[in-house]
Amino acid sequence: MSQRNAILEKLNKRLDRPDDLKAKEAIRTRLQGHSKNLIPKRGTIPQDQQVTLFRKEAEKVNASIVSVSSYDDIPAIVSAYLRQHQLPAQIKIAPDPRLKSLDWTASTSLMVNDGRADGDDPVSVSHAIGGVAETGTLVMTSGPESPTSLNFLPLDHIVVVRADDIAGDYEALWDRIRQTAADQGTPGKLPRTVNWITGPSRTADIEQTLLLGAHGPQRLHIIMIETADTTSPEA
Repeated sequence: MSQRNAILEKLNKRLDRPDDLKAKEAIRTRLQGHSKNLIPKRGTIPQDQQVTLFRKEAEKVNASIVSVSSYDDIPAIVSAYLRQHQLPAQIKIAPDPRLKSLDWTASTSLMVNDGRADGDDPVSVSHAIGGVAETGTLVMTSGPESPTSLNFLPLDHIVVVRADDIAGDYEALWDRIRQTAADQGTPGKLPRTVNWITGPSRTADIEQTLLLGAHGPQRLHIIMIETADTTSPEA
């Protein structure tokens, strides 16, 4: 045995590495059976109060929020937001069926494309899987219908979230993500990226002066669907 192989053999024994399949199974079990941490009292309030708290906390961190009763109201709301901030009538939407199926041009002059952000898009529109009431945080998971680049590259980010998808605490959203994977027949397989977005991008590194838009969108606008809208057409 060469000196090199002898050294590697000693290292392997010291590492005491388990079989790869056993290791993967242990990881999968850990992900599925993760025990919850201590839940703050404000995370266990009734769901209607969670929605109110989410709105309050989101506005506290410089996000704007508006409520609508139907997905069909979204194009007009987006168009009004663009006019309010004197932005071009051009948006990049996530290829989510709930967004792609909307009639964006019926009563607006919007130019709409879908897909990943290319760096030149002024405004993006995404759909969150939910929100966390205790901090006013939106939860975005990556995937073919939710490109992560839309969360960071445009200067203005508009996010749609259903009121029914607001939860009290972070653990509840992690449980939802795990359950979604299990329902899709892939237990333990989480999205490649999970983004937790609390207000627009900010920093106070320079002279302790708050600057919005330093590492991402300078404005975050939330459109909340107040009712359990199941009538929006699917692609």
